[in-house]
Amino acid sequence: MMRDKGSRDDRWYLNLMSPNTKGPKFAWLDPTSIYINGEAFHDLLDDLVADLAGVKADVVSGLDAMGFVLGSALATRLGIGFLPIRKAGKLCVDTDKVSFTNYSGRTQEMEMRLPAFAKNTKVMLADQWVETGGTMDGAIRLVERQGGTVVAIAAVAIEENAATKSYRGKYRCVSAVLPGSRWQTECNAQKLSSFATYRAELAFPPTA
Repeated sequence: MMRDKGSRDDRWYLNLMSPNTKGPKFAWLDPTSIYINGEAFHDLLDDLVADLAGVKADVVSGLDAMGFVLGSALATRLGIGFLPIRKAGKLCVDTDKVSFTNYSGRTQEMEMRLPAFAKNTKVMLADQWVETGGTMDGAIRLVERQGGTVVAIAAVAIEENAATKSYRGKYRCVSAVLPGSRWQTECNAQKLSSFATYRAELAFPPTA
């Protein structure tokens, strides 16, 4: 699937996201097909980096697990370091740990290396999707407990609800899904019109 080059705001690659086929315990869609397609992934990063213009961050911190993909790619584009925030029990160094409630309503724990950075370090948080805001809340607490300053939140999409409204009021929030767009309306309803014509092969990477 090729991009319509007429407008940077078309966000054509969002059409590649696939619907959940495995039931309610999983997220309602899967954006990883964007990452598979080189043109889609690079256009996604182009859009996010452009919308992050003016943000001064010292490090990008990605949330376990799919935030690692987006976060590390953004860190590379921005020329800064990458810090993973992991599910509890994965790091072999001293850590700080918090509990949070994820999008499915389950209570989980996440942790960050201790120490991870100097006081007043500017941190950009990256995750694939911000739905209820529970995971992001845990990450914000971990950063702030070490004296870091959250300067931005980046994602493929940030759904609109009370929690994410609070984030938009406190932090620079950037997503491929633009507020006010039809994509935002569909994400809030958790059903994309593109699902009706979704075909997995549209995202296949080209072969030599």
